[in-house]
Amino acid sequence: WVQKVRNLGAMTFIDLRDRYGITQIVVEEHSDEATKAAAAKLGRECVVQVTGKVIERESKNAKMATGDIEVVAEKINILNQAVVPPFTIEENSDGGDDLRMKYRYLDLRRPPLQRNMILRHKMAQEIRRFLDGEGFLEIETPYLIKSTPEGARDFVVPSRMNPNEFYALPQSPQTLKQLLMVSGYDRYFQIVRCFRDEDLRADRQPEFTQIDCEMSFVEQEDILEIFERWAKHMFKSVLDIDFTEPFRRMPWSEAMEKYGSDKPDLRFGMEFSDITDLAHGHNFSVFDDAEYVVGFAATGCASYTRKQIDALTDYVKRPQVGAKGLIWIRVEEGGIKSSIDKFFSAEELQAIAERLGAKAGDLCLILCGKKYKALTQLCALRLEVAEQLGLRDPKKFAPLWVVDFPMFEWDEETERFYAKHHPFTSPKPEDIDKLESDPGAVRANAYDFVCNGTEIGGGSIRIHDPKLQSLIFKCLGFTPEQAEAQFGFLINAFRYGAPPHGGLAFGFDRLCSLFGGVDSIRDFIAFPKNNAGRDVMLDGPSPIDQAQLDELYLSLVPFEK
Repeated sequence: WVQKVRNLGAMTFIDLRDRYGITQIVVEEHSDEATKAAAAKLGRECVVQVTGKVIERESKNAKMATGDIEVVAEKINILNQAVVPPFTIEENSDGGDDLRMKYRYLDLRRPPLQRNMILRHKMAQEIRRFLDGEGFLEIETPYLIKSTPEGARDFVVPSRMNPNEFYALPQSPQTLKQLLMVSGYDRYFQIVRCFRDEDLRADRQPEFTQIDCEMSFVEQEDILEIFERWAKHMFKSVLDIDFTEPFRRMPWSEAMEKYGSDKPDLRFGMEFSDITDLAHGHNFSVFDDAEYVVGFAATGCASYTRKQIDALTDYVKRPQVGAKGLIWIRVEEGGIKSSIDKFFSAEELQAIAERLGAKAGDLCLILCGKKYKALTQLCALRLEVAEQLGLRDPKKFAPLWVVDFPMFEWDEETERFYAKHHPFTSPKPEDIDKLESDPGAVRANAYDFVCNGTEIGGGSIRIHDPKLQSLIFKCLGFTPEQAEAQFGFLINAFRYGAPPHGGLAFGFDRLCSLFGGVDSIRDFIAFPKNNAGRDVMLDGPSPIDQAQLDELYLSLVPFEK
């Protein structure tokens, strides 16, 4: 492809680009007329074939991999003339997101996306190399399966041969990999496409890829050990980063109380502290009426102006965060100032600041309300402050395991418990006796791999006992008939000698974006969808012919916006 043409009159220089980089072609003054005529017709993105001689360049270009040489053209054959592309195909393009999505095949010619695709390929090869060396078998599972009600919405596919019945595209191969364990394949993996019909954002796509793994005759420690070695192998082989120390293990409760998130970003400090006891009883109704008061010390932010603090207040009041306001305490060498100093003495404010770990030059930021709501809101503020301070360096990595998740989470709207992970997760053995009496207190044998504030993967030890699985279905509100209808195939398989088993799945697209230092997974997927779930390049989804609908015994209901 022609990247650029520079016609200097007597000579013409052509930058020719392919997947491997750019090579300079020279058409000289004494080149034959056909060659000069072909060069005169060239424009950006024309596809050409050049025959010539490789020579050493007089003026070398150290910025190019091929900057020491050039090719003197003897013949130029134009294989395909190109119209002017809708945006520049260069390192930094002038095309917006929507335009580049529409012409994705052109965007993929750009060096940044080429590097992303090459990185993705290399990572896939390293994954396979490591897991093969550990005795894992790569086994494919089907894309057309039975729909199950848990998790996100399924994408469904009508069956022509089975009128009025539907397949679902798998949200993950969860039950299938468990069946492979029952089948005796004790170490399975798959780099597999998964599908979820959910609202999208920067790190979500309706179809995505996960590294799906399962093992038999293991406990949690076995899985964490092997996949911590895998993660260290990936960091070393792909990024040349050595992690010599064990990854930190953090219980879910600690992650929530210290960072307000089950996927904490540990690249910087600013841990939370509970100050409810210090905050109550000062005739400040905002604190007195709150279940929980929590804050952190923003490092070096005592110099923030009132305008900057007001901006942080506006940030936490945004609907996405949902706080009603922000309390601050400024710790300076000469004393202490606060937005609540008419309710608290200097000594009382100092005690709060010390609880929050504040030093001179720090700014304490405090929220209150229902415990987990206040913690989540403060997490958003912590990340915003860190972003402003430049503490979220994409080239720095802080991996950890988050463990001991709650087994269930209560939904106020439907007034029932839902599985925190999925209904096949095993509870901690010591908590099984609480399943019926106090399900909210049951901890799961579950674990997440987290890095830089992103959940990269997660999994659990599975239930292999049919009786325990039936009890979990009961806790989740399934009748025996519903459980049999949805998961009878799995429960029945467990009756034939299911081994203890467990596993996990890593988000491959997220892992690629983490290693590539980019927030969005879209840049590491060859043909992604936009935020509305549309493929703007192929213009899908799209209507289908009436004949196809008739074949599938489907009729359409008129849609009103």
